[in-house]
Amino acid sequence: MSLYQRKDSPYWWVKLSVLGQKPIQQSTGTTNKQEAKEYEAKRLNEIWLETRLGIAPKHYWEEAVVRYLDEMQHNKSRDCDIRHFRWLAKHLEGKYLNDINRTLIERVTTARKKVGASNATVNRCMGVVSRVLRKAAFEWEWLDKAVKVRKLPENKIRVRFITYDEATRLISELPEHLAAMAKFSLATGLRKSNVTGLQWSQVDLANRRAWIHADQAKGGKAIPVPLSSEAIEVLRGERFKHATHVFTYRGKTVNQINTKAWRAALVRAGITNFRWHDLRHTWASWHVQNGTPLAVLKELGGWADYDMVQKYAHLSSDHLAEYVERVSGKFEIGKKTVATNQLRLG
Repeated sequence: MSLYQRKDSPYWWVKLSVLGQKPIQQSTGTTNKQEAKEYEAKRLNEIWLETRLGIAPKHYWEEAVVRYLDEMQHNKSRDCDIRHFRWLAKHLEGKYLNDINRTLIERVTTARKKVGASNATVNRCMGVVSRVLRKAAFEWEWLDKAVKVRKLPENKIRVRFITYDEATRLISELPEHLAAMAKFSLATGLRKSNVTGLQWSQVDLANRRAWIHADQAKGGKAIPVPLSSEAIEVLRGERFKHATHVFTYRGKTVNQINTKAWRAALVRAGITNFRWHDLRHTWASWHVQNGTPLAVLKELGGWADYDMVQKYAHLSSDHLAEYVERVSGKFEIGKKTVATNQLRLG
């Protein structure tokens, strides 16, 4: 066994080599080297009790974090999870999983709120805690049960979209490479990363289609992208500019879109409170307003379920018109019937 320090943690860490098992790495929960050595000796004694006397081992939070990240190597949210784990370290490092109870969870939640985090951010952070504890209980059998993590209420965010005229103004103010990407986004509804990372190997102009591979899609499923006339026009304008990537700037791939040029174009176009991702909201809103069924929109947008699609449902009531007409005129008939009955009674 050995003590060591890590760049991402202020505490001393210990690496416990258990015969026949993977080494266990965990924080000692202290910045004092002498206290860290005492912690190391304590863990050695615990391991002896576990192996010699068959006492069920206790597991530390950081053990669970290491195992969780190891199992989530290919998870798209892994980098975001790591950022949450770094913040959580000062509250949970050195804690046994058994000691992470509702009181401690509430204390951590309050601490996250105190540093100015929104309810949505707190929920994402504490959601990571919940997933680790659930794995520890139901998959790894490190816990008898997982403590429930309370979810804070989140504000409903309205859908931000622009009109056709506003879109035309914005595109006319953008530099050529951003204008092409914006037009393509409005024509396909693809997410920013799927537009910036689109390669010619994913495009079939002859059959008017493109595709997003499963490992590039947020939902983890491949997305078929039928190409409209506008999308085809944009792609034809980008041909022969780069060997592999569709959208480039001065011969280089584009990674950053939220640039000074983008923000300046918004100002000149007179558009406020608008992000690049709102181009996707605009695409979806235009579809609903023009009668695209939500089930079709779900497939076009590559959403895993209807939760995200439903937020656009209020933008069109056409699908309800048929049912409204079924009772149209009934009220007038009812009034005549009431009047007739009154005459008879009179």
